[in-house]
Amino acid sequence: MSGPESISTMVDGDDRTCFVPKHQGLNVLPNSPLFSRILRLAHQSERIAIKDPTAGFAASYIQLLTDVLHLRNHLEKSLDYSILEHLGKGEEVFVTILGEGGYEFTVAFFAIMAVGAVVVPLSPSLSLEELRNRVKRCRSVATLTTSTRTALGRELEEYIAISSTSTFRCIDIGPHINRPPLLPREIIISSDLQLDSNGSSFVIFTSGTTGQPKGVVKRRAAVYNAALAVADNYQLGENDTVLHITPINHASGIGLALLPFLLSGGCVEFQIECSEAFDAGRLWERWREGGLTFFSGVPNIYNTMMEYFEKHISSLPAEQLKGYIAAANQFRGMLCGTSALAQQLQQKWTELRGGRMLLTRYGGTESSAVFKVPLHAADVPEGSVGEIVPGVDVKLSDGDKGEVFIKSPNMFSKYLFDPEATANAHDKYGYFKTGDLARREGKYYFILGRADVDIIKSGGHIIYTLDIEKEILGLDYVSEVMVVGVENGELGQRVAAAVVLTGNTTSLTLANLRKDLSPILPDYKLPTYLRIVGKGELRKTAMGKVLKKALAGELFPPHGHSDIQI
Repeated sequence: MSGPESISTMVDGDDRTCFVPKHQGLNVLPNSPLFSRILRLAHQSERIAIKDPTAGFAASYIQLLTDVLHLRNHLEKSLDYSILEHLGKGEEVFVTILGEGGYEFTVAFFAIMAVGAVVVPLSPSLSLEELRNRVKRCRSVATLTTSTRTALGRELEEYIAISSTSTFRCIDIGPHINRPPLLPREIIISSDLQLDSNGSSFVIFTSGTTGQPKGVVKRRAAVYNAALAVADNYQLGENDTVLHITPINHASGIGLALLPFLLSGGCVEFQIECSEAFDAGRLWERWREGGLTFFSGVPNIYNTMMEYFEKHISSLPAEQLKGYIAAANQFRGMLCGTSALAQQLQQKWTELRGGRMLLTRYGGTESSAVFKVPLHAADVPEGSVGEIVPGVDVKLSDGDKGEVFIKSPNMFSKYLFDPEATANAHDKYGYFKTGDLARREGKYYFILGRADVDIIKSGGHIIYTLDIEKEILGLDYVSEVMVVGVENGELGQRVAAAVVLTGNTTSLTLANLRKDLSPILPDYKLPTYLRIVGKGELRKTAMGKVLKKALAGELFPPHGHSDIQI
């Protein structure tokens, strides 16, 4: 068997595929819009698809497809016949990838798709026990490991073998890449039926900021169409190169910074993996080398990059400074999402980029893009995440304000093996309940926060924590902030702020914080609790979301703490 059997849920009994042999082979890719698109791009020129400086090479589109086929064929040979039978019937088979973003990951991603299986990216930062649990939850039959994670993959294979009768195995990606490239005409798209567009494509585990991580399953058609929508919105083309630094096991790592650029004929350059300790200086130097047109990050990254600019770059001699300013201005688009962007930070970047703003967005693992700011944004109101993406149906629970409910053609299909959670995630009309709060002004939307952690009910007032965080972040002595509600018998809840000070500030009192905020916030929104914390104490997910639910109880426990100012 040299490729998944094409399937369709509705096929006439006299369809030609009922009478002819299966069209499969070592150089035959499955019939799907995604592979057809990439093969057409491979025919057009020897353009570079992936740059991977860590691995030390760049790969063209034809090199990518050559390596995808080679790894796909090896994966098929490695799987038990019973598993291949399941694939041939179009049934769900899950294969995990263990490793950082890069060329090897990209080859593995498409190779799993080419065998007809479902891709499940795993973060190498997880513990061995957490990895075992993820593998068990998705019933993975194998894991493909990047060269840097081969030892971890073998350890995982042995660990699972001890506690299970599973035939789960670890397969190294490294030996199957950089093969002698085929000629474009040597690669064929199967004439069999298309892969089921409603079939599962990949699974992303949610960040777990407000509960246990869930396995979000995305359909093939939704993945392809969502990528094209991103490409259309940002007018991507063959001359575009995106610098990819976000974790590849998150939705935006695949659906925003990888697939849209590859399906547009552009180039994806993998660089430093995003983490709390990523090297801002190194990233600025890469920007200064040039050759980039897009960058995608989260507020935490943009904040750290701006802090580095102000501390280490802004005071350089004019000629040197000019090079760094040009580096920030080379990008046609700088994309920002995942969590709220402080307005002062937006203003700093807009000023540095000659009036061009960071392009905010809003979406979710389950929903793909919901609101967007266009590439050449001119009249988008301050703080807005833009307008509705074409084709998406949005309603707010209380008219022009409230929880965001959506229906989208690019929605997830289900939570993995959890039909109850899937059903409960929707209202009685079939809208997905995002758990996020927003307000609408005309055609523009503004995110107010999470319904379960970003609302404070105090003295009869409904307070949105992001409103307070935005103003606190506007103070020049504050680097990071988290605002939460602390239970209080008299008021219901009190406003509590945990603050990380900038490097040149040594102390802050609650009285001074309230004094500085009083001209811009009403009294009932002013913090009544303050705790100063060190850098790194406001723990975040890999995508920069503050773990509010866990931190609220830790930093502001019911019995109080000597570090809390009242």
